[in-house]
Amino acid sequence: MTARSSALPSRFAGLSIKLIATISAVILLVEVVVYLPSLATYRANWLDDRLRVGVVGARVLDAVPDVMALPRNLTDRLLTSAGAYAIVYRREGQSQLIELANPVTPETVVTADMRQRDLPTLIMGALDTMLAGPGRTLRIVGPGDLDQTMVELLMPERPLRQEMFDYSRQVVILSLVLAILTAMALYLLASYLFIHPVRRLTENMLAFRQAPENGSLIITPSARRDEIGIAERELAAMEQDIFTLLRQRRHLADLGLAVAKINHDLRNTLTSAQLLSDQVATLDDPKVQRLAPRLVTTLDRAIGFAQSVLDYGRETSVPPVLAPTPIRPLVDEAAFDARLSGHPAITFSNAIPDTLVLSVDSGQLGRVLLNLLKNAREALEAAGAKVSDPTVTLSQVTGDQGITLSVADNGPGLPPRARDNLFVAFEGSARAGGTGLGLAIAREIAEAHGGHLSFVDQPVGTRFDLFLPRSLLVKN
Repeated sequence: MTARSSALPSRFAGLSIKLIATISAVILLVEVVVYLPSLATYRANWLDDRLRVGVVGARVLDAVPDVMALPRNLTDRLLTSAGAYAIVYRREGQSQLIELANPVTPETVVTADMRQRDLPTLIMGALDTMLAGPGRTLRIVGPGDLDQTMVELLMPERPLRQEMFDYSRQVVILSLVLAILTAMALYLLASYLFIHPVRRLTENMLAFRQAPENGSLIITPSARRDEIGIAERELAAMEQDIFTLLRQRRHLADLGLAVAKINHDLRNTLTSAQLLSDQVATLDDPKVQRLAPRLVTTLDRAIGFAQSVLDYGRETSVPPVLAPTPIRPLVDEAAFDARLSGHPAITFSNAIPDTLVLSVDSGQLGRVLLNLLKNAREALEAAGAKVSDPTVTLSQVTGDQGITLSVADNGPGLPPRARDNLFVAFEGSARAGGTGLGLAIAREIAEAHGGHLSFVDQPVGTRFDLFLPRSLLVKN
């Protein structure tokens, strides 16, 4: 058996690395999906903390009478703890302001309204903070601790953006560690359950392909009841069948070689006997003259049988070489070789149109037609005067599935014994002394072309149909 070099990939170059990469990618994708709501929640909590400081400042403002002013050091502490430039407290249409001694005039102000807490708004706000450049001022708006109250903070966005980047960095590191650990854990589990059994199957197939006659390489299936267990059992059964068939083939090859040698020697012996019988037939003895023809016929049959066995043994399974072939000239050539063209008693009709061109192996298809036409001629010659106007017809029918070439004669037909083993070598002959090899070879050639050869039962005569698929039809 020819063997192509096939190397099994390393443990981390086949399914293993693909499995680890896939698991890691899926985990990271899930982390990305989870990361955005988590980042939005982190930002919302950070802003809520600043609002709570603003609410404390508002309480301080409520505690101080209107005629009094807050001490500067107290307001500076409140603003410093909140990290804000100013705090505005709104209540019942009135506003109170706490600001730095040196007020800051912001250039770019972005508003974060914490009264809108739906998830899409929070995510969009978090992405806006992450993607925006530094230097912006953040205006945080949120409800106070009492009804009809509101607190506003004016502060730089830079601290929030920096903390969000730090948080994202921690999430990325944690996600990578989690992805790697999870992927390794799942890989070890999948390796035990799937990758190792599949690798075992692959290694066994490669080893068995190199030495299919080594019975020790037949895989021993496990007791698994899943798909891998089924694959192991089926592979073991297939390897067992291949091992058995190869041993049988070797035995049959050895036996065939011995039979070929016996046939060769027998054929030489029969040829010598035939020469001797021809010389005996020239003698004037009446008994010799009466028995000589029967002896000659018997020797001819024995020589023909030996020659047929030798020819069948030399048959090789060569795939057909397809080429566009006009069928009508091929039929005429086969009829000439079958001695039907110009036959003194048998009429041959070639009903194949000139336009029919098929992509076939002309040599192999010609052998099929020759065998069928030769069988028809021999059947009609054996019937003799029992058949009036003996005729052999080769016709063609094109259908949706393909083309059918029919070889029919109006002879006596096939006996039931011949029909039972029609395409079986050495058993399917319809005439005495035949081997049945012709139809067996013809069927193999038809199947090699993707078609089939079949016997069609009909009231009068014998008919064989050679079906060829429509894909072989060459359009003109």
